Amino acid sequence: MADARLDGMVDSPHRNAILSWIVTTILAVLAVNHALAASYRWFAFTGLAIAIVLAPVAAFRDPLAVPPWELLVLVLLPVVDATILDESFLTTIAVYVAVAAVALVVAVEIDRFTAVRMNHGFAIAFVVLTTLAVAGAWNVAQWVSDVAFGTAYVLDGRSQDAANRALMYDFAYAAVAGLFAGVVFDRYGRSTTDRLAEDSTTGTADRSSEPQRSASESESDPVPSLVRDRLDVPERTVRRLSRAMQAALALILCYGLVVRDLTTVANGAIALAITFLPAVLERDYRLPLEPELVFWLTAAVFLHALGSAGLYGAIGPWDSLTHTISATIVAAGGYAVVRAIDLHTDEVYFPTSMLFAFILVFVLAFGVLWELMEFAIDWSAALLGLDAVLAQHGLNDTIVDLVYDVVGAAVAAVWGSIYLTDLTHRIADRFDG
Repeated sequence: MADARLDGMVDSPHRNAILSWIVTTILAVLAVNHALAASYRWFAFTGLAIAIVLAPVAAFRDPLAVPPWELLVLVLLPVVDATILDESFLTTIAVYVAVAAVALVVAVEIDRFTAVRMNHGFAIAFVVLTTLAVAGAWNVAQWVSDVAFGTAYVLDGRSQDAANRALMYDFAYAAVAGLFAGVVFDRYGRSTTDRLAEDSTTGTADRSSEPQRSASESESDPVPSLVRDRLDVPERTVRRLSRAMQAALALILCYGLVVRDLTTVANGAIALAITFLPAVLERDYRLPLEPELVFWLTAAVFLHALGSAGLYGAIGPWDSLTHTISATIVAAGGYAVVRAIDLHTDEVYFPTSMLFAFILVFVLAFGVLWELMEFAIDWSAALLGLDAVLAQHGLNDTIVDLVYDVVGAAVAAVWGSIYLTDLTHRIADRFDG
């Protein structure tokens, strides 16, 4: 039945290529139209979509190496809508349908034309994360254009709070569109891709012939210690520094209780609880973390708690510092889990060269979700007449947070393959157990 359904969707690679090239040509015509109409935002978006579609064609020098035409139609529809309606409420929503469609195209191309392997669950998560990451990057790019070139895409004369609220709505649309895209990918994307891959004459490598890498093959790799081997700091000193920060967090929590500051109490309590997470992982799941990683985690939540206690307002760059460090923690966690899944099952495989890009996507998507959570908490607190535990401070603050999230992700992605190998093997062993 599935084959019959697919026969109606894609009869052959040649038919798919013809339809895909027709849709791509229409996109190119609309891109030129947007350029002539000085609609540079849609010109840039459509041009980016075309570049993504044609990337495998250029890489393999094969006109048949194009994604399924149905996905390109999903990209085309919002662009047509923007051409007809210019800027409207429907266009604002439609752009995130296009973002989700671009994420689908990226996922299909990665799955079809690279050595990456993803099972269905991982692929759906990847599509959702990619949609959120593209939405975040798209809005950061528009903000940079407004600041650098005086455009008015997101900084359009509204107050910072009003512009930030509109951005949060956009992120919510992107989240919904990403979930929809994940469902589409699960139902049609993988099946269509498999059919195209089987019939295609692109000459891409047969994945069954790829060498399988076992955990034992990598365990012999030398892994330097993050602090001791680089800075010559004894392990005992690292542990003591972590304990000192825990004691300071306890003092911050007590201070918040004495002065009855709900924000300080909440942030201090949450941060202190997080510092005990490594001990819980070791006790309940037999997953010990190196003292350096515990120090890294403790420092991130400690600096955030200090910021909530007053340093965010007193020192401007403090928020950027904490976001960068927190992003490294998120990136490290994402790297460790993905590498562990990679080691645990042959159904998921990410080459080292692709892991860097995945970590950037993962952290930027997490940053978007974090900003949505902050907005929800801020809005709920205002509705109830309470002080927000987590508060946003306008559009510029949100965008700068996302930029520093990417900085932290890049740092962790570069260091992850060196410093997190032991942890990934321990997580993989827990999956096997």
